[in-house]
Amino acid sequence: MLVDTHAHLDMEEYEEDLCDVLNNASQNGVSTIITIGVDVSSSLRGLELARKYDWIFCSVGCHPHHARGLTTESLSRLSLLVPEKKIVAWGEIGLDFYRRYSPPDKQVEAFVSQLDVAVGHGLPIIIHSREANLDVFEIVKKRGTSQKGVLHCFSGDYELAMKFIDLGYLISIPGTVTYPKADNVRDVAGRIPLDHLLLETDAPFLAPVPKRGRRNEPKYLIYTAKKVAEIRGMDLQEIARHTTENARRLFGIP
Repeated sequence: MLVDTHAHLDMEEYEEDLCDVLNNASQNGVSTIITIGVDVSSSLRGLELARKYDWIFCSVGCHPHHARGLTTESLSRLSLLVPEKKIVAWGEIGLDFYRRYSPPDKQVEAFVSQLDVAVGHGLPIIIHSREANLDVFEIVKKRGTSQKGVLHCFSGDYELAMKFIDLGYLISIPGTVTYPKADNVRDVAGRIPLDHLLLETDAPFLAPVPKRGRRNEPKYLIYTAKKVAEIRGMDLQEIARHTTENARRLFGIP
Protein backbone atom coordinates (compact mmCIF):
# COMPACT_ATOMS: atom_id res chain seq x y z
CA MET A 1 0.00 0.00 0.00
CA LEU A 2 1.26 3.47 -0.93
CA VAL A 3 1.13 6.84 0.82
CA ASP A 4 0.64 9.92 -1.34
CA THR A 5 2.46 12.40 0.87
CA HIS A 6 1.51 15.48 -1.13
CA ALA A 7 -1.74 16.20 -2.97
CA HIS A 8 -4.11 19.16 -3.19
CA LEU A 9 -7.51 17.51 -2.91
CA ASP A 10 -9.26 20.76 -2.04
CA MET A 11 -8.54 22.36 -5.42
CA GLU A 12 -11.30 23.09 -7.92
CA GLU A 13 -10.00 20.42 -10.31
CA TYR A 14 -11.68 17.83 -8.05
CA GLU A 15 -14.95 19.62 -7.30
CA GLU A 16 -17.07 17.45 -9.58
CA ASP A 17 -15.64 13.97 -9.02
CA LEU A 18 -13.68 13.82 -5.77
CA CYS A 19 -15.47 10.66 -4.62
CA ASP A 20 -14.45 8.89 -7.82
CA VAL A 21 -10.89 10.19 -7.47
CA LEU A 22 -10.64 8.77 -3.96
CA ASN A 23 -12.20 5.44 -4.92
CA ASN A 24 -9.78 5.11 -7.82
CA ALA A 25 -6.85 5.91 -5.54
CA SER A 26 -7.86 3.20 -3.09
CA GLN A 27 -8.30 0.67 -5.89
CA ASN A 28 -4.78 1.45 -7.14
CA GLY A 29 -3.01 0.75 -3.87
CA VAL A 30 -3.06 4.16 -2.18
CA SER A 31 -3.88 3.66 1.48
CA THR A 32 -3.24 7.20 2.76
CA ILE A 33 -3.26 10.70 1.29
CA ILE A 34 -1.97 13.89 2.87
CA THR A 35 -3.78 16.91 1.43
CA ILE A 36 -1.72 20.06 1.66
CA GLY A 37 -2.64 23.55 2.81
CA VAL A 38 -1.33 26.59 0.94
CA ASP A 39 -3.16 29.33 2.85
CA VAL A 40 -5.80 29.63 5.57
CA SER A 41 -8.80 28.78 3.36
CA SER A 42 -7.19 25.76 1.69
CA SER A 43 -5.96 24.52 5.06
CA LEU A 44 -9.53 24.68 6.35
CA ARG A 45 -10.85 22.83 3.30
CA GLY A 46 -8.15 20.18 3.69
CA LEU A 47 -9.04 19.71 7.34
CA GLU A 48 -12.69 19.29 6.43
CA LEU A 49 -11.75 16.49 4.02
CA ALA A 50 -9.51 14.85 6.61
CA ARG A 51 -12.32 14.86 9.14
CA LYS A 52 -14.60 13.19 6.61
CA TYR A 53 -12.26 10.37 5.54
CA ASP A 54 -10.31 8.19 7.95
CA TRP A 55 -7.46 7.65 5.49
CA ILE A 56 -6.93 11.31 4.59
CA PHE A 57 -4.68 13.56 6.69
CA CYS A 58 -3.74 17.17 6.13
CA SER A 59 -1.25 19.95 6.68
CA VAL A 60 -1.69 23.66 7.33
CA GLY A 61 0.52 26.47 6.15
CA CYS A 62 1.16 29.39 3.83
CA HIS A 63 2.78 28.71 0.44
CA PRO A 64 5.48 31.16 -0.70
CA HIS A 65 3.13 32.34 -3.47
CA HIS A 66 0.91 33.75 -0.71
CA ALA A 67 3.69 35.03 1.55
CA ARG A 68 2.84 38.69 1.01
CA GLY A 69 -0.56 38.03 2.60
CA LEU A 70 0.69 36.19 5.69
CA THR A 71 -0.20 38.26 8.73
CA THR A 72 0.03 37.69 12.45
CA GLU A 73 -3.70 37.08 12.42
CA SER A 74 -3.60 34.45 9.66
CA LEU A 75 -0.66 32.73 11.33
CA SER A 76 -2.66 32.60 14.55
CA ARG A 77 -5.68 31.17 12.72
CA LEU A 78 -3.51 28.39 11.32
CA SER A 79 -2.00 27.72 14.74
CA LEU A 80 -5.44 27.35 16.31
CA LEU A 81 -6.11 24.41 13.98
CA VAL A 82 -3.07 22.40 15.08
CA PRO A 83 -4.68 20.52 18.00
CA GLU A 84 -6.80 18.67 15.43
CA LYS A 85 -5.54 15.08 15.31
CA LYS A 86 -5.76 14.88 11.52
CA ILE A 87 -3.18 17.67 11.05
CA VAL A 88 0.19 15.97 10.67
CA ALA A 89 2.48 18.70 9.28
CA TRP A 90 3.03 22.40 8.69
CA GLY A 91 3.32 23.32 5.03
CA GLU A 92 3.75 23.75 2.32
CA ILE A 93 6.14 26.55 3.11
CA GLY A 94 9.41 27.68 1.59
CA LEU A 95 10.73 29.81 -1.25
CA ASP A 96 9.76 30.15 -4.91
CA PHE A 97 12.13 32.43 -6.80
CA TYR A 98 10.77 31.26 -10.16
CA ARG A 99 7.21 32.61 -10.08
CA ARG A 100 7.91 35.35 -7.51
CA TYR A 101 4.22 35.93 -6.86
CA SER A 102 5.43 37.35 -3.53
CA PRO A 103 8.64 39.38 -3.17
CA PRO A 104 11.67 37.30 -2.09
CA ASP A 105 12.07 39.20 1.18
CA LYS A 106 8.44 38.51 2.10
CA GLN A 107 8.92 34.85 1.22
CA VAL A 108 11.95 34.56 3.50
CA GLU A 109 10.12 36.32 6.31
CA ALA A 110 7.09 34.03 5.99
CA PHE A 111 9.27 30.93 5.72
CA VAL A 112 11.29 31.69 8.86
CA SER A 113 8.26 32.66 10.92
CA GLN A 114 6.47 29.44 9.98
CA LEU A 115 9.53 27.35 10.78
CA ASP A 116 9.40 28.85 14.28
CA VAL A 117 5.70 28.12 14.65
CA ALA A 118 6.06 24.56 13.41
CA VAL A 119 8.81 23.84 15.94
CA GLY A 120 6.63 25.27 18.67
CA HIS A 121 3.85 22.87 17.74
CA GLY A 122 6.17 19.90 17.28
CA LEU A 123 5.11 19.42 13.66
CA PRO A 124 7.31 18.31 10.75
CA ILE A 125 7.49 20.77 7.87
CA ILE A 126 6.78 20.37 4.16
CA ILE A 127 9.13 22.53 2.11
CA HIS A 128 8.50 23.97 -1.34
CA SER A 129 11.68 25.10 -3.09
CA ARG A 130 11.83 26.29 -6.68
CA GLU A 131 14.99 27.94 -7.99
CA ALA A 132 15.83 28.62 -4.34
CA ASN A 133 17.46 25.39 -3.17
CA LEU A 134 20.62 26.94 -1.75
CA ASP A 135 18.68 29.72 -0.02
CA VAL A 136 16.36 27.18 1.56
CA PHE A 137 19.29 25.04 2.65
CA GLU A 138 21.10 27.95 4.30
CA ILE A 139 17.96 28.88 6.24
CA VAL A 140 17.30 25.37 7.55
CA LYS A 141 21.01 24.66 8.17
CA LYS A 142 21.07 27.44 10.77
CA ARG A 143 18.44 25.48 12.69
CA GLY A 144 20.58 22.36 12.80
CA THR A 145 18.87 19.03 13.29
CA SER A 146 16.19 20.34 15.63
CA GLN A 147 13.61 20.55 12.83
CA LYS A 148 12.35 17.63 10.77
CA GLY A 149 10.47 17.54 7.52
CA VAL A 150 10.51 16.79 3.82
CA LEU A 151 11.68 18.51 0.66
CA HIS A 152 8.55 18.19 -1.45
CA CYS A 153 8.86 17.62 -5.19
CA PHE A 154 12.64 17.63 -4.93
CA SER A 155 14.42 19.09 -7.96
CA GLY A 156 18.02 19.39 -6.75
CA ASP A 157 20.94 17.07 -7.33
CA TYR A 158 22.19 14.15 -5.25
CA GLU A 159 24.78 16.21 -3.35
CA LEU A 160 22.17 18.72 -2.24
CA ALA A 161 19.77 15.94 -1.30
CA MET A 162 22.41 14.43 0.97
CA LYS A 163 23.01 17.79 2.65
CA PHE A 164 19.34 17.97 3.56
CA ILE A 165 19.35 14.32 4.63
CA ASP A 166 22.32 15.01 6.93
CA LEU A 167 20.10 17.56 8.68
CA GLY A 168 17.40 14.92 9.12
CA TYR A 169 15.11 15.76 6.20
CA LEU A 170 13.42 13.32 3.86
CA ILE A 171 13.28 13.69 0.09
CA SER A 172 9.99 13.30 -1.78
CA ILE A 173 9.97 12.06 -5.37
CA PRO A 174 7.11 13.14 -7.67
CA GLY A 175 5.96 12.00 -11.10
CA THR A 176 8.72 14.01 -12.77
CA VAL A 177 10.96 10.98 -12.13
CA THR A 178 9.26 9.43 -15.18
CA TYR A 179 10.02 12.39 -17.49
CA PRO A 180 12.68 11.77 -20.16
CA LYS A 181 14.86 14.75 -19.22
CA ALA A 182 14.61 14.38 -15.42
CA ASP A 183 18.05 12.79 -14.97
CA ASN A 184 18.73 14.58 -11.68
CA VAL A 185 15.49 13.33 -10.14
CA ARG A 186 16.21 9.76 -11.21
CA ASP A 187 19.74 9.98 -9.84
CA VAL A 188 18.42 11.18 -6.48
CA ALA A 189 15.66 8.55 -6.42
CA GLY A 190 18.16 5.81 -7.10
CA ARG A 191 20.94 6.80 -4.71
CA ILE A 192 19.62 8.39 -1.52
CA PRO A 193 19.19 6.17 1.56
CA LEU A 194 15.95 4.23 1.36
CA ASP A 195 14.88 5.37 4.83
CA HIS A 196 14.83 9.00 3.63
CA LEU A 197 12.66 8.45 0.55
CA LEU A 198 9.01 9.46 0.13
CA LEU A 199 6.62 9.40 -2.84
CA GLU A 200 4.05 11.98 -3.91
CA THR A 201 1.82 13.07 -6.77
CA ASP A 202 1.51 16.83 -6.14
CA ALA A 203 -1.90 16.28 -7.70
CA PRO A 204 -3.46 17.88 -9.69
CA PHE A 205 -0.03 18.86 -11.05
CA LEU A 206 2.86 16.88 -12.61
CA ALA A 207 1.10 13.77 -13.81
CA PRO A 208 3.65 11.02 -14.54
CA VAL A 209 4.28 9.29 -17.85
CA PRO A 210 2.11 7.79 -19.37
CA LYS A 211 -0.50 10.26 -18.05
CA ARG A 212 1.60 13.38 -18.54
CA GLY A 213 -0.47 16.36 -19.66
CA ARG A 214 -3.61 15.18 -17.89
CA ARG A 215 -4.98 16.15 -14.51
CA ASN A 216 -2.88 14.29 -11.96
CA GLU A 217 -4.53 12.35 -9.16
CA PRO A 218 -3.44 10.02 -6.35
CA LYS A 219 -4.14 6.82 -8.31
CA TYR A 220 -1.23 7.73 -10.60
CA LEU A 221 1.21 7.37 -7.71
CA ILE A 222 1.65 3.77 -8.84
CA TYR A 223 3.58 4.93 -11.92
CA THR A 224 6.03 6.90 -9.78
CA ALA A 225 6.45 3.98 -7.40
CA LYS A 226 7.07 1.56 -10.27
CA LYS A 227 9.69 3.87 -11.78
CA VAL A 228 11.53 4.27 -8.48
CA ALA A 229 11.45 0.51 -7.97
CA GLU A 230 12.87 0.03 -11.46
CA ILE A 231 15.65 2.57 -10.86
CA ARG A 232 16.64 0.95 -7.58
CA GLY A 233 16.31 -2.61 -8.85
CA MET A 234 13.72 -3.47 -6.20
CA ASP A 235 10.28 -5.03 -6.07
CA LEU A 236 7.38 -2.59 -6.14
CA GLN A 237 6.08 -4.10 -2.89
CA GLU A 238 9.36 -3.38 -1.14
CA ILE A 239 9.42 0.25 -2.31
CA ALA A 240 5.82 0.60 -1.14
CA ARG A 241 6.64 -0.86 2.26
CA HIS A 242 9.68 1.32 2.89
CA THR A 243 8.16 4.59 1.69
CA THR A 244 4.99 3.93 3.66
CA GLU A 245 7.00 3.27 6.82
CA ASN A 246 8.96 6.47 6.21
CA ALA A 247 5.77 8.51 5.80
CA ARG A 248 4.21 7.07 8.92
CA ARG A 249 7.36 7.72 10.92
CA LEU A 250 7.74 11.35 9.79
CA PHE A 251 4.11 12.36 10.03
CA GLY A 252 3.09 10.19 12.97
CA ILE A 253 0.32 8.55 11.00
CA PRO A 254 -1.16 5.55 12.84
